Amino acid sequence: MDSISPEELHRRYQEGDPIQLFDVRTPAEYRGVHAEYSINVPLESLDPAAVKRLCNGEAQQPIYAICQNGGRGAKACDTLRAAGFGCVVNVTGGTKAWEQAGLPVVRGQKTISLERQVRIAAGLLVVLGSALGYFVNPYWFGLPAAVGAGLTFAGITDSCGMGMLLAQMPWNQVSTTSNGSCCGK
Repeated sequence: MDSISPEELHRRYQEGDPIQLFDVRTPAEYRGVHAEYSINVPLESLDPAAVKRLCNGEAQQPIYAICQNGGRGAKACDTLRAAGFGCVVNVTGGTKAWEQAGLPVVRGQKTISLERQVRIAAGLLVVLGSALGYFVNPYWFGLPAAVGAGLTFAGITDSCGMGMLLAQMPWNQVSTTSNGSCCGK
């Protein structure tokens, strides 16, 4: 897989290279902080045909994907490559690395990252299932076991069902008016 550091990508931008930087995080994560010249195209609604339209019909010009840490960006790259895009590049370290490098970002209303939301929800379900199993009925111990199995599956497949579910929750939705987002277009 092709990848690029945030610093190298920004250097190319400053030198005038045409940069198509797609942030594949949820709209709420994008709203909180994003690279200055990125466009929000959430991974769960990534449509290669829409991306091609955003790139003026050219599937061969470089496309850069950025997410929080790099995992979703890699998945977006795989999806676009499978759809015939010739040059798709993942930004290593994602928005977190972009920020740490001191590169220009746009800040908005902060939200809890999807990764933290998954950890909070999984932890609460384990505590709740354990307490109910101890105090109410031992069958409730199945809940923390199911959460553990789900987290193991997520780690092995690099696909998190709980994260996909949480991404659809109302607090993770953002209106797509003039914020640089192409969500829903």
